[in-house]
Amino acid sequence: MNSKSSENIKLYFKGMAMGVADAFPGISGGTMALILGIYKELISSISVINFSLFKTLKNEGFNEFWGKLNGTFLLILFSGIISSLVVFMNIASYLIDNFPVLIWSFFLGLVSASIYIILKPTDLFNFNKTQNILINWLLLLSSLYISYLLTSLPEINNLNENLIFIFFAGLIASCAMILPGVSGSYILVILGLYKTISKALINLELDKIVIFGFGVILGLTSFSKLVKWGFDKFPNKILIAMTGLILGSIHKLWPWKSNEINILPTNYSEYSYLIESIVLFIIGFLLIFLLEKTNKNQNIEKD
Repeated sequence: MNSKSSENIKLYFKGMAMGVADAFPGISGGTMALILGIYKELISSISVINFSLFKTLKNEGFNEFWGKLNGTFLLILFSGIISSLVVFMNIASYLIDNFPVLIWSFFLGLVSASIYIILKPTDLFNFNKTQNILINWLLLLSSLYISYLLTSLPEINNLNENLIFIFFAGLIASCAMILPGVSGSYILVILGLYKTISKALINLELDKIVIFGFGVILGLTSFSKLVKWGFDKFPNKILIAMTGLILGSIHKLWPWKSNEINILPTNYSEYSYLIESIVLFIIGFLLIFLLEKTNKNQNIEKD
């Protein structure tokens, strides 16, 4: 197998990992993209989608259009995401219903380790520049607070599940999907549509899938431009803000809950799985550092 085929296979599985993350309310596909080292390329690729790109297709041909789009990257990545969502939406619902403590313990380990990985290249703890450190910490705490508010909203019930509402749900959820820390699936839970969209994907209800997909595409292409601009102008501060978003949402991953309120394992009404949860937390935590090391080695080989 040549190196290009190997890279494409790895990219497909990275897409699948993002899909798994988006299938579970509480963890963001954007967080997974950051962990896997493909976030910036993903945002840059999506942000070039506009009307002028289709003029390129008309005037300069498909090859030029495909190159500007970074089409191979997007096609392989989204193939992984979509196939993963179709497969894991049903599995995710089953695991959350039957093994919530174990599932959230594993994801809590993943996300906890990712905070360190994301903050590492920033100057958040550089106390030499007083003004800069104040701005950075204000940014971190502000984004943390916003994320906490968003992920603490109660679920909306009894909404009419018409196609217009599903379209706007896709639009809103897609913005969350590419923001680390804010789960697109959790936005669907808040809007009362998580089970509806899960069922549509599992049963291939094309009307809902297509309308929801249009909302997602519009949201991704619009919001990615803003994120790319932020990364180009203020890369350090964007990473700090994204860390705040992740920190603000991490309370949703706490494994032991009673009526959606976080409690201690000793107060859990059922078997707490404490030892098993600690083991899964450690596995998830170490997995992030393994992924980071793998990505570093791949980058060294490319250079």
